[in-house]
Amino acid sequence: MNPTPAPEADGPLTSQQRGHDLPEGPLAVESTTVPRQKAGPHVTPRAGSAVPTGLPADRVRPAEPLDHPDPLRAADSAGTENLLRCWTRENDLPRPQGDTLRIPLPASGTALLVPVTHWSATGWHRFGTPALENAPAGAPGVDAVTVAALLSRENERNSAVDLVARVADSVRHTAAFIAARRRTPTVSTEADLFLTAEQSLVLGHPLHPTPKSREGLSEAETLLYSPELRGSFPLHWMAVDRSVLATESTWTKAGRPVPAEALLAPHTEGLSLPEGSAALPLHPWQAAEVLRRPDVVALCEKGLLHDLGPHGERWHPTSSVRTVHRTGSDLMLKLSLGVRITNSRRENLRKELHRGAEVHRLLRTGLADRWQEAHPGFDIVRDPAWLAVDHPDGGPVHGLDVMLRHNPFGPADDAVCIAGLTAPRPWPGRPGTHSRLADTVHSLAARTGRTTGAVCAEWFLRYLDRVVLPVLWLDGHAGVALEAHQQNTLVILDADGWPVGGRYRDNQGYYFRESHRSALERRLPGIGTVSDTFVPDAVTDERLAYYLGINNVFGLIGAFGAQGLADEQLLLAAFRRFLEGAVPLGSPLPAYLLETGQLRCKANLLTRMHGLDELVGPVDTQSVYVTIANPLRGDQA
Repeated sequence: MNPTPAPEADGPLTSQQRGHDLPEGPLAVESTTVPRQKAGPHVTPRAGSAVPTGLPADRVRPAEPLDHPDPLRAADSAGTENLLRCWTRENDLPRPQGDTLRIPLPASGTALLVPVTHWSATGWHRFGTPALENAPAGAPGVDAVTVAALLSRENERNSAVDLVARVADSVRHTAAFIAARRRTPTVSTEADLFLTAEQSLVLGHPLHPTPKSREGLSEAETLLYSPELRGSFPLHWMAVDRSVLATESTWTKAGRPVPAEALLAPHTEGLSLPEGSAALPLHPWQAAEVLRRPDVVALCEKGLLHDLGPHGERWHPTSSVRTVHRTGSDLMLKLSLGVRITNSRRENLRKELHRGAEVHRLLRTGLADRWQEAHPGFDIVRDPAWLAVDHPDGGPVHGLDVMLRHNPFGPADDAVCIAGLTAPRPWPGRPGTHSRLADTVHSLAARTGRTTGAVCAEWFLRYLDRVVLPVLWLDGHAGVALEAHQQNTLVILDADGWPVGGRYRDNQGYYFRESHRSALERRLPGIGTVSDTFVPDAVTDERLAYYLGINNVFGLIGAFGAQGLADEQLLLAAFRRFLEGAVPLGSPLPAYLLETGQLRCKANLLTRMHGLDELVGPVDTQSVYVTIANPLRGDQA
């Protein structure tokens, strides 16, 4: 890992003006056809290829809609498929008898007829363009915004206006991202391997209705602040009077504590700070937003906050949009950003800041040493320090919180979030869209002379051992469950592309089991008091089953299947055997997944229809959950 010694954050890991300096190229999608890339020497096999895939020989894949030469048509296909996948999962629709899925729409007096090009045991179905039942011959297919409006009418809340607007916004952004990547598919010269992977989620979550909605960003801002467009920008700085400064740091170097201000010092050179103040970095969009809020205006008028403007080097947004990275820095910064991304406005909450520092202290009680004796290739990316602003009466000022995350990754560390690994995108030197997962599998098959299916099986088993097993260990031995969905989970790849380790990141996503409260309090007195992290075991089981089981592992299996790489049933069988062997670790999850016929699953479409913000409210009511059939229990293909 980062060759610079880590500041004892993740221990063994060594290895104001909005629109400022716009990158080149318009955000608008070209109206003309985008030329396809010339085929390179290692084209990913498509339907009819002689390269073995582990799939039945008679399964012929149709033309890929994501490869349509018009970026807007490709983006609309992606958005439509997402909506249909969500509806199918959230209503637990069975596999149709033939090749057409009929979705009744009684509120509109019609139905959608959806061509099924791949039915997934784990939910990553592939669909063609839907049509309205009894539509006249030659009528155009149904686009994403129409599907959104029709599905919204079937919900009792009839949330069509909001959903349609956000679907349209997501499709528009996706089209711009596809167009930009087709123009310049090659890797940015400014990006290290970690950042390159973070910039690869062109389409986003395949089971979210609005994965690329960025409500609140103008086109100019989208160019600057989008990882998909390889945006970058200088931070916006404010000076905070120490009488209203809130901060904490559990970061140490050589056994000595390092304050958050000192961690930021390399990035504040040249800033002129008023006496008695500290520098606070903000996202430029957020700075413009909060400086219009009455409570922030009042603090500025009292001389407790000073707007210093943009300053310093450029930082790059990662896949979450609000967390920023700079190659060579010891830090990443998780900034507050009031843009509504997927289901939430992404402003840091004070309890989450406390939680990140608390988990770092917990791991340093000896827990991390025990964990890494068993699983030396896995760790948590630590969030040990933060800065924020309080009102003079002591309450938090919302929107001014920043978390300081340790950056353990050096330029050569191939750390890839699973969502980025499995995400199809335009690929350099080849026609069409491909995921890095597919590219890796085919490269390994060519190098080893093995079948694609055999490579997939081994890759998957190594992933379970290097990434999933450590998460189960931490739950079983410490009662700490991780919200390890695909965007929070990083796999470390060796030079050939095999999994050799993993990392978890997210100061929001920790669940301390109530059943382990006494043991955790003995290990770290006062734990959970301000971080609000203890959760009933039943809720923890449900959330861990969704995030690690359904979203992460089932989602990975679905990607193998949907991209024509492997038979999902074979990988599900391998997952069953893995879970059977993991039962002795003490985590309830293996037995839960093996024995439960119906699983509780987060419903992103219904959550969006209900207008919920996932970062607000009690953990058990932040999102809508539904019941789906467990693909580990019988043949759900």
